[in-house]
Amino acid sequence: MSSIEASKRTLAHYNQSADQFWVGTKDHDVSQNYAALLDAIDDNGIEPPFSILDVGCGPGRDLIYFRAQGHQVVGLDGSRAFVDHARDLTGCEVWHQDFIKLDLPAEYFDGIFANASLFHVPTKELPRVLGEFHTSLKPGGILFASNPRGNNQEGMQGERYCCFHDYETWLKFLSDAEFTELSHYYRPTGLPREQQPWLASVWQKS
Repeated sequence: MSSIEASKRTLAHYNQSADQFWVGTKDHDVSQNYAALLDAIDDNGIEPPFSILDVGCGPGRDLIYFRAQGHQVVGLDGSRAFVDHARDLTGCEVWHQDFIKLDLPAEYFDGIFANASLFHVPTKELPRVLGEFHTSLKPGGILFASNPRGNNQEGMQGERYCCFHDYETWLKFLSDAEFTELSHYYRPTGLPREQQPWLASVWQKS
């Protein structure tokens, strides 16, 4: 399957299920992930408000949080339904861009927040996407990513294209894209590793 077809099918799924997705995810507690990004930016000595890009922002849950903290946050999503919902809900600027057709400004953001989104990027497209994130971050900028982990399998899962990388593979992708790892952890916290399907990681632009 081509990357374009994979993206089309995945975005069609989200467009058709946008309302259900909002109801099902709007109350998820991702405060640990917010703190991981913001603390890393703060450790850079950057004075708030921070400029943040929320990639794969969905209906806008995380935009609400970052804006409430006073930060200058921009959303990005490939789903037109999500973009419209996020704009109406938050009043934030939200860009309608597919991950495989990104058009990002250079050295613009202090941080990029990619929560449960990059696992939809086909592996062959991931180096380019990460390279574009790297270019769009200011020197020393921070990338946060959280994805479901696995054994490097990828393909259609229902109507969504998904990639499930293990830590070692994810580390190589990010290192090759000239990011330096600051930390990583598994979620949900407090459970045995086999019950922690999410790998979260924090990276700095080298």
